[in-house]
Amino acid sequence: MNVHRLTRRAGGVLAAVGVLALAACSSSPAAEPSQGGGGGMTTVKVATIGLTSDGALLTGIAQGFFEDEGLEIETSIVANPPAGLAAAQSGQVDIAYSPSIPLLNALSSGVPLTVIGAADGYVDGAADSEDPDALDDTGLYASADSGITSVADLAGATIAIPARKAQLEVVIADALKDEGIDPAAVNWVVLDFTSAVAALKSGTVDAAGLVNPFTAEADAIGAVRLSSPSVRFFEEGATGLWTAGASTVENKKDVIAAFQRALAKTNAYANEHPEEAITAGLEYTGSTLSLDEVKVPYWPLAVLPEELERVNDKLVALGFLAQPVPLDGVIVSAK
Repeated sequence: MNVHRLTRRAGGVLAAVGVLALAACSSSPAAEPSQGGGGGMTTVKVATIGLTSDGALLTGIAQGFFEDEGLEIETSIVANPPAGLAAAQSGQVDIAYSPSIPLLNALSSGVPLTVIGAADGYVDGAADSEDPDALDDTGLYASADSGITSVADLAGATIAIPARKAQLEVVIADALKDEGIDPAAVNWVVLDFTSAVAALKSGTVDAAGLVNPFTAEADAIGAVRLSSPSVRFFEEGATGLWTAGASTVENKKDVIAAFQRALAKTNAYANEHPEEAITAGLEYTGSTLSLDEVKVPYWPLAVLPEELERVNDKLVALGFLAQPVPLDGVIVSAK
């Protein structure tokens, strides 16, 4: 496992990108907290997926919020949310980032996972704001050579997404249905974000679903932004979540509670100092984008039950879930 250990640093955040190769879920219990090298610090392994919004976590680490709670955060980047959830469930990592949709998919399959905090999302009333597109860090883009200028043109198109039945497919499917297009009438192909931008440039796909900072890369190559589908789907609140396996929460109650306390300070600080958080996120992902090319993320202070319930109901309505996932006890309240 190639990871990067982060503690308080003067002068900014230096974050190397680690790659975590993960096997399928196992049922092994979470290990006891491992002790870091400095003064009884507890090491907490956190899996991210390499987004600009990860900068909040890195900034919180740099500010010492986690160190003050006796935690040394060890981050790694996994290929996709299901890989992170598999690692969290098996105890390979203590905490993993996941959008709410992959989490609900995993819960629907009986995977014992919990939500311990908000990672990113939208401000209250985002979907009803004067310019919701300005708040959306995701986008559906068409190749400049495709001749496609609106979502209504996508029937029969080839659309790149990072994973099947995950967030971007769901929100794009919702946008397609709003235009009277059956999501089954498009050709979904799975590409990582870097490959998707390259495919847009070469015209080997008609369209692609992207997240920040890859949306800025699509803008730079002249791709056509067709929609900002996520903010309309989620409406408001937490969409990215910090999750942990149920066994980890049970066996490491004090560690999880300490992480939650530090996270509350972290998200509040990031919202007050977004440029600092974005800069950390850009460094972490190795992006060459400038601050003015990145949409400012929002880091909610809590995850509300209705935010998960709303997504749960929409997944059923779109046919991604056969029935709503039971959510009692899924959100672990901060203490």
